[in-house]
Amino acid sequence: MAADEGVAAGAPTEGAGAAPIIFFGGKGGVGKTTMAAAAGLALAEEGLRTLVVSTDPAHSLGDALETRLGDRPRRIAENLWAAEPDAEAAVRRRVKQVTDDAYAALPREIMPAVQRHLAHAAAGPGMTESALNDLLVDAMEEVPGQWDRLVVDSAPTGHLLRMLHLPALLTPWLEGLARQRERATGADRFAAGVVGGSAEPEADPLLEKLRARRRRLEGAARRLREDAVVQLVLVPRRMVLAETERAADELAEAGFRLGPVVLNQVPDNPDSAVVEAVRQRFGRYGIRCCPLRAEEPTGPERLRRIALSQL
Repeated sequence: MAADEGVAAGAPTEGAGAAPIIFFGGKGGVGKTTMAAAAGLALAEEGLRTLVVSTDPAHSLGDALETRLGDRPRRIAENLWAAEPDAEAAVRRRVKQVTDDAYAALPREIMPAVQRHLAHAAAGPGMTESALNDLLVDAMEEVPGQWDRLVVDSAPTGHLLRMLHLPALLTPWLEGLARQRERATGADRFAAGVVGGSAEPEADPLLEKLRARRRRLEGAARRLREDAVVQLVLVPRRMVLAETERAADELAEAGFRLGPVVLNQVPDNPDSAVVEAVRQRFGRYGIRCCPLRAEEPTGPERLRRIALSQL
């Protein structure tokens, strides 16, 4: 089961490296951040301009790369950049944008109530996920172009599923807002015509922004299904395997492509029943094994030495 120490770290993306967008997902603590960082290094060494970005609010990508990261991509090595978006700062920017839009479209007397509502919404976890999703879409729109490959160190499985579903879930909501806005502007035009004012349609900046956001989310949902692949990372434990199976089923049902799974932290004498269950369940996607290590592989040099073997 163990592999030679000198094997290159390219194996995490084998079978998935052709996809321009690669997600690494799995239960917390299975090593998905390590695998995402190693995959990014491998792709960069193939000559591909690669961005590795973390969408997990509990960031550890910077720890894995032994580099301080922030919102803006930081160069780690030749052809490799990494970023850890600040979720709280992203929420603040989102609230300011919504507030500015509201001031442009709503009566001033209701703005205090709007601001209270936004302050309450900003404290909810859904706003953080939505803000991080926007930043992810920003990065996706730069592939290809600024980047040849985007590697995403995602949050644990449940968050990953919500992140991937969010564009499709938000689209009907935005369509409803757009319809309400269209009805309101239509009523204004009718009233203007009745009283003899101008009934000529005027540009509605808020409605145009809603429509633009809907188109952007529809495009993101399409790209997640057509251009992205999800590589699930697990360790040889029964409970982790069960959660990974559920995640794989939900992802496949939603129309996402699954790439090779990574069986990480494999001891010299693993539970043979669990290993066989992994083989039976995920064999058709490809399985890569990474042995249990005495030291944590952090920093580019150690990450390059990650040794994977085929199960």
